[in-house]
Amino acid sequence: MTTLIPALTALFALLFAALLFDQYRTRRGAYQLAWGVGALAFSIAAGAEALAAAIGWSEPIYRVWYLFGAVWTAGWLGAGTILLLAKTRFGYWYALCLALSGLFTILVARRLEDPSAGPTALVYALTAWGATVAIGWLSYMGDVRWARFAITLTAGLSVIAVPLVVIAELPAPGWATDPATGAPIALLLPPELRLLTPILNVSGGLALLTGALFSIYVFMPKRRVLPYSSDPDQRGDELLFNLAIAPVALTVNFVRSVPDAWRAWRAGTLNRRVPATALIALGAFVPSLTDTLNRAGSTEGYQVGKLIGALLLLCGFLASVEAASEVRLPLFGRPVRALLRWVRRGG
Repeated sequence: MTTLIPALTALFALLFAALLFDQYRTRRGAYQLAWGVGALAFSIAAGAEALAAAIGWSEPIYRVWYLFGAVWTAGWLGAGTILLLAKTRFGYWYALCLALSGLFTILVARRLEDPSAGPTALVYALTAWGATVAIGWLSYMGDVRWARFAITLTAGLSVIAVPLVVIAELPAPGWATDPATGAPIALLLPPELRLLTPILNVSGGLALLTGALFSIYVFMPKRRVLPYSSDPDQRGDELLFNLAIAPVALTVNFVRSVPDAWRAWRAGTLNRRVPATALIALGAFVPSLTDTLNRAGSTEGYQVGKLIGALLLLCGFLASVEAASEVRLPLFGRPVRALLRWVRRGG
């Protein structure tokens, strides 16, 4: 693992976090704060990997990497998306993300040899599934408190993770890395910590990705080839039917609407949020893909995937900025503003 790639990843993620915190300072959007926390955690974790590449791994660096990278990053980036879409029907989709995270936790536990893994995974999975039911019900009632419930869960699990990371007993040498890539892996960590991570990682990562796709669909020109309704006032059997067909209907309608969105983009009439959220979706997808390939044995793109992800997330944020003058960061503000103006003039 070279130092340059994780160092650049840390720099891009730090710039992303700084821009978000600066925007939060003036707009006070809770989603900006949550995204800022996630981006800062991303930067710290990548910085830990860069430091380890330069001076070698140590137990403190390994613990910092795991807490900020493996536990907090995806969870808080997903939390920002939840807060952004709190007043929409995205609660149904996040409930599905949580349900999948509980299932994934059970599957991970089956691969661990520790006898405590099974009961621990069951507790975590039941927690996720209980939250799934609560969030799904609040969404059905049209109650925006579903987002508050989801953020409380994310914050609670994040806080629980801190003492677990600090006090975890790690066998010598105190860290573990992939022999092929040199990238850190969670092999030495106890089940109560390793099995907590998927609840935040899977639900948060899926929320970031599906939330970006959801936003694209909301703001793009649409053709509803397959109609459906999520109106809570309809009969129960009708609601269940509509919820069942919603994924298919949304997919078909999304694909059918892409040519219209392309034409709107060519004409300069496409809502700025569509390309911005498309970049964010790619920024969530690329690191997930390279991480999956890394676990499957294809290790070449692991660090590059995270670098591309950080850059795409940063570009997605910049694409959403209405005016270059909104970027007021010291040191980096002037070159970023100049770059934005140059890009929007067409180069």
